[in-house]
Amino acid sequence: MNWFESFVLGLVQGLTEFLPISSSAHLRLTAAFAGWQDPGAAFTAITQIGTEAAVIIYFRKDIGRIISMWARSLFDRELRHDHDAQMGWLVIVGSLPIGVLGITLKDAIEGPFRDLRLIATTLIVMGVVLGIADRLAARDEKGGRHRAAKQRKTLTDLDVKDGLLYGVCQAMALIPGVSRSGATISGGLFMGYTRESAARYSFLLAIPAVLASGVYELKDAGQGHVAWGPTVFATIVAFVVGYAVIAWFMRFISHKSFMPFVIYRILLGIVLFALVAAGVLAPHAGEAAG
Repeated sequence: MNWFESFVLGLVQGLTEFLPISSSAHLRLTAAFAGWQDPGAAFTAITQIGTEAAVIIYFRKDIGRIISMWARSLFDRELRHDHDAQMGWLVIVGSLPIGVLGITLKDAIEGPFRDLRLIATTLIVMGVVLGIADRLAARDEKGGRHRAAKQRKTLTDLDVKDGLLYGVCQAMALIPGVSRSGATISGGLFMGYTRESAARYSFLLAIPAVLASGVYELKDAGQGHVAWGPTVFATIVAFVVGYAVIAWFMRFISHKSFMPFVIYRILLGIVLFALVAAGVLAPHAGEAAG
């Protein structure tokens, strides 16, 4: 991998990590469309450290408050009823599914799951799921002729059951094309949470899983065609771009629907299927070399 490829892939990672369109799929597709070698799961996991650093800085006040109250609640029983202390436990609980499945399915994640046909399928299917979830949320918010608007849940309503369900949704993102934010936000909307609450918990929940995955994959960095230098450079680019995207996305969802992302996912999946069927792209393009 040269420096230009590293810059482009870091840019793609930063642009797509927080949007419900799947960063891992876009890294895979960018390499395939450009005729480059697949950067691989290790490169993807490490560059995600950059985007998660952006999350930590953007939500630093929330994260600092949660960690502080959670740590204090370990020694003060009365603080265990505090919302921030409970959020600390809920993030831990919600991280368990992806931790278990990430280790169990490691070989599949690095191999069969990167098939372009599977990515096209998950792009379309999860696009439809996100679209349905978004429409349900909009119906609750606006009500109708014979239906009053319905108050949706916020993070103060989050409990262990919902936290685990969020975690299961996040674990689905181990398959490229699903999208970590897309799956968890969709799950949150189906459970009755507001768009902003679903997105906020999605970002907080991703921190332990992504950082753990990135650190775990550090041992494989610098092997094969992806050297340490380009990997670090891509991670820095992803951090800078990712921070800007978070700020924009949190403003966007406060008054807009997810339908533009739904349409984009479905169209991209259809185009990808067409290119594979026409022989323009091989289902495993670039993998052998990657």
